[in-house]
Amino acid sequence: MMLMLLGLMMLLRTTARLNILSSVSGCYYEPQRLVPSLLKLFSTHHVYTCNVKIGSLFRAGHIEAARQLFDEMPQRDLVTWNALVTGYWKNGYFQESKSLFESMPLRNVVSWNSMVAGCVENGMVDEAFGYFRAMPERNIASWNAMISGFLKCDRVEEASRLFVEMPCRNVISFTAMIDGYAKKGEVEKARALFDVMQHKNAVSWTVLISGYVENGRFDEARELYKQMPEKNVVAVTAMITGCCREGKMEDARVLFDGMQFKDDVCWNAMITGYAQNGRGEEALKLHSQKLKIGLHPDNWTLVSVLMACSTLASLKDGRQAHVLIVKHGLESNVSISNALITMYCRCGAILDSELAFKQIESPDLVSWNTIVAAFAQHGLYKKALAFFNQMRVSGFEPDGITFLSVLSACARVGKVNESMDLFDSMVNKYGISPRSEHYACLIDLLSRAGQLEKACKMIQEMPFEADFGIWGALLAASSVHSNVEIGELAAKNMLDLDPQSSGPYVILSNMYAAAGKWNDVARVRSLMKKHGVKKQQAYSWIEIGNKVQNFVGGDISHPDVDNIHLVLKKISLHMAANNFTDISVSWSSSC
Repeated sequence: MMLMLLGLMMLLRTTARLNILSSVSGCYYEPQRLVPSLLKLFSTHHVYTCNVKIGSLFRAGHIEAARQLFDEMPQRDLVTWNALVTGYWKNGYFQESKSLFESMPLRNVVSWNSMVAGCVENGMVDEAFGYFRAMPERNIASWNAMISGFLKCDRVEEASRLFVEMPCRNVISFTAMIDGYAKKGEVEKARALFDVMQHKNAVSWTVLISGYVENGRFDEARELYKQMPEKNVVAVTAMITGCCREGKMEDARVLFDGMQFKDDVCWNAMITGYAQNGRGEEALKLHSQKLKIGLHPDNWTLVSVLMACSTLASLKDGRQAHVLIVKHGLESNVSISNALITMYCRCGAILDSELAFKQIESPDLVSWNTIVAAFAQHGLYKKALAFFNQMRVSGFEPDGITFLSVLSACARVGKVNESMDLFDSMVNKYGISPRSEHYACLIDLLSRAGQLEKACKMIQEMPFEADFGIWGALLAASSVHSNVEIGELAAKNMLDLDPQSSGPYVILSNMYAAAGKWNDVARVRSLMKKHGVKKQQAYSWIEIGNKVQNFVGGDISHPDVDNIHLVLKKISLHMAANNFTDISVSWSSSC
């Protein structure tokens, strides 16, 4: 109403001015002819202004205000109706959008395209296709919208048929199909389309490069990247991701450092690459650089940072990351909470893991699996089982990962019967097909319990060939229980799978030595030398005084080596004084 009153006042003022002008100039303006013309001009301007306002209100989320303005408009055009139809579904009110579309006095191709896009956005692709087929006329945007809808639901064949039927295609049509084929793993079809494109833009190049990277075809991605006329941040980020997946961190860093502009996705790709490749220190340093230039951490950044802290077992850095999470209000993010559980577990702070889990408002399946695994890794099988049962009561059905954790928890404390019951429940109650990891857990449990023959029988009855880990569990137990015959069987199968692994040679040699079979010891060592196999050094680490200390067997390069050996001697004497007689400590010549 206010808009109409203002318009009327403007109209009266204009009429008065024209009357004055006519008296001065001698020209006569007939009001009865002038007023309708002015009203028409005013109405057009008024409708345009209201259309713009409706769009602004919808973008701001003021749905009721937009509808009120629509209802009060004395005149509306097709743009008005289309603005309301689109505004409703973009704000999550698809049914209102649909009802309004049905009540439109007139529709144009924009109206129909809006309904197709609205259906696609709400996951109703079949209904979208119904609108598409009912359209009296279509433009290229109609075809592209429907193709994108099919691709969004992984219905690549239907999208392909539409693409073939299109009367004309543009770069958007081609790029959408290239992306769809690449995401389905049909990279050859994607490349074939790319090659016949007459006009390619940066998005076309980037989509195919990303497709190669995501399908593990990094060499082809690199060759295409070299041919790309103008590199953009998305293409470079895809290449950084590819380098990281190939373990080529130096190449990734060269690409990263060579970028003049880096967005959040690019920073996250590099930080995540470092974390996933076990280079936690570089990940944390890069994260610090990102903060220094004023970029705020997002969900992906902090998940990667927590992964790096887990790799380093650095509780100090993990707690600092937790502070950042709270500071930026991201503690409600489930992925971050799950990463927190893992980080605290890896750093030995299992109570903090439990606290992080309890602070999740709506834990998902990954959350439950993570907390069960955390307690299993710490050997707290009762807590692991308690959370496993609580998970089922909460309505979550366990999957193979869940059962692997609880089986591992029971195996750590030698609960044979409980483990067998869980395995039976997994297969018969939940219909989960056991993987090699499940069998490895049971075989490890049976072997360590001294039931080596039963473990061998389970290996023979498995529906697939035993892998390296399964034979490794049997070999380790054979060594503990001094069963040379089964140990030889396990070692032979391990070496058939990985001839360059030093573990089977070392364990078998130790078994022969314990049994006094020195000729066999010499034979094994000779075989190692013949095949060029070298013993891999094991190492351990611990965080002391906010610094991670690494230890390697036989290493005397540590700056505090004398103090370390002194403490070890004291512990050894203390253990001997308390009747811990099974002590085998070998001292280096420097002690």
